[in-house]
Amino acid sequence: MQNLLDLDVQQLTAWFAEHGEKPFRARQVLRWIYKAGESDFDAMSDLAVSLREKLKQIACVQAPRVMREELSDDGTRKWLLDMGTGNAVETVFIPEEGRGTLCVSTQAGCALDCAFCSTGKQGFSRNLMTAEIIGQLWWANHELGKDAPSAGSGQAQGNWQVSNVVLMGMGEPLLNF
Repeated sequence: MQNLLDLDVQQLTAWFAEHGEKPFRARQVLRWIYKAGESDFDAMSDLAVSLREKLKQIACVQAPRVMREELSDDGTRKWLLDMGTGNAVETVFIPEEGRGTLCVSTQAGCALDCAFCSTGKQGFSRNLMTAEIIGQLWWANHELGKDAPSAGSGQAQGNWQVSNVVLMGMGEPLLNF
């Protein structure tokens, strides 16, 4: 089963063509996944029912599963995400005035063993796949959208949205390309 979070626009366009579908379907599905935060093909109402049924048989939109969440007084949220095969990584959302920064991991563990970093002490397990890296952003957007303050609540809306992504979670990003 193909996890659509693994594919960029060009790859998804080619994937749809390989499955006998028109290329514009890729952008339709990407809008649902990334703009609406939708993973349920049945909810993608501008797709033909037959295409939705087909997608349920051959594809999925699956972000990593949350094992644990921590919330600090300043609104920072840290998620421990299950990457399967006994691997877990951390993803951290840091809200600031006018922006929200998401720190994503690119590896499970790290091979560099830098003296100042506890991740290196765990050792290196593996590079994360595209869907696992993108899935961290997708998951954070989904979770933050659920918890976003309503208009007029007095809380800043911008603090509940990811506006910056940094590769500062587990692993050395330049060793996973």
